[in-house]
Amino acid sequence: MTAVAQTKATKTARPRTRLRWVMAWLALAGTAISYVDRANLSVAIPFMEQDLHIDKGLTGVLLACFFFTYAPGQLLGGRVVDAVGPRLAAGFATIWWSFFTAVNAVAGGVGSLIAFRLGLGVGEAVGPSAFGKVIGRWFPLRERALAAAVYDSGSRLGTALAFPIVTSIIALWGWRASFAVCGCLGLVWVVGWFRLYRDPRQHERLAPEELAYIEKGGARIVEEGGAATAGPTVRWVDLLRYRTIWGMMLGFFALNFAFYFFVTWFPSYLVEARGMDLIKIGFVGMIPPLVAFGCEFLGGMWSDRLTMRFGPTKGRKIPIVLSMALASTIALAALVPSPALAVALLSFAMGCLAVAASAIWSLPSDVAPTEGQVGSVGGLQNFASNLAGIISPLFFGFFGGSGASAFVLPLVVTGGIVVVGALSYLFLCGNFEPLPVPERKTA
Repeated sequence: MTAVAQTKATKTARPRTRLRWVMAWLALAGTAISYVDRANLSVAIPFMEQDLHIDKGLTGVLLACFFFTYAPGQLLGGRVVDAVGPRLAAGFATIWWSFFTAVNAVAGGVGSLIAFRLGLGVGEAVGPSAFGKVIGRWFPLRERALAAAVYDSGSRLGTALAFPIVTSIIALWGWRASFAVCGCLGLVWVVGWFRLYRDPRQHERLAPEELAYIEKGGARIVEEGGAATAGPTVRWVDLLRYRTIWGMMLGFFALNFAFYFFVTWFPSYLVEARGMDLIKIGFVGMIPPLVAFGCEFLGGMWSDRLTMRFGPTKGRKIPIVLSMALASTIALAALVPSPALAVALLSFAMGCLAVAASAIWSLPSDVAPTEGQVGSVGGLQNFASNLAGIISPLFFGFFGGSGASAFVLPLVVTGGIVVVGALSYLFLCGNFEPLPVPERKTA
């Protein structure tokens, strides 16, 4: 059955129960907490620099070093998720990264901060593949982009919440307390995760009609036991034989090159280029990620509607390519004199990135050869995208300059990179449908 025929075949009545959406919101909450923990340093760093004697170049290193373990960790994380399942992988990874958030409270200098950021990256590397696999297992094709948008919007929500949460704690108790408090949030989430999450066929609260709706609609089915992979084993090197995988990797790298500006250097941009104080950062810094939070839901619904009408290839490519092309307006934010107009342009650009991301996060479940490779495909995609997390903060740190024009060159270059990413999805990626299992040569 073709992808278009399958999407049309899933136009059956939705069940009255909606336990699948509880799983999506659990994934959103876990993602939001991870981004609060990740952005904690970015918000606090302007107030840490004097205490710990950190210059701008070292700030770029600190903001980037998280990704030295987070990016390659995506590859191992994807394999771990495929091996043990999303429940155990996400739960224990959250315990790990919560610890490495909290210990920043006792940091004595740049060396200890680097060590703690590297540890944080190891734990958080598991989350994207785990939650992506949750979406693939719990949602039919017709709802997959919206479900992915719910989950991934946690990254925008967490980035937004980090500004008022961290700045408020810093104002009351100092920057060290912000890490201790944020580190406790993940432990609270873990308790709810282990109590509520099971795979569909193992969940005793899932009604039979909802299970049938999920599986008949094209969800990735896992048999009893949950952790075992389904279908033949496919190696990473085999997955890299596909042009579509390379297109996904390059395109997501370009999107995250822009997105990680908001996660890393945006608070410093507001201070240095726009002259804002702590109180203004706490409020203004929320605006772009909150706009993106709402846009991601709209993007998911748009992609799902297009998928139901035209199939997943057009249903994913149209919102990804158009939105990324529009997100190149991030370059204009560096050129306008008005701080309000700059924030408006940055909000528009981040909203467009979120629309594209809602479709992008459904791609591993769309294209993986079998259910057993969803985590691995997601790991490859996320590995490439998070190389941008290394390069982008360093690029902004070393080429940013100072004063009102500090971020002109980096933001203009970022706009061009986003356009390259849009072209990658348009021309390099083929059809978004399950890739054929590659044939292996036998002796």
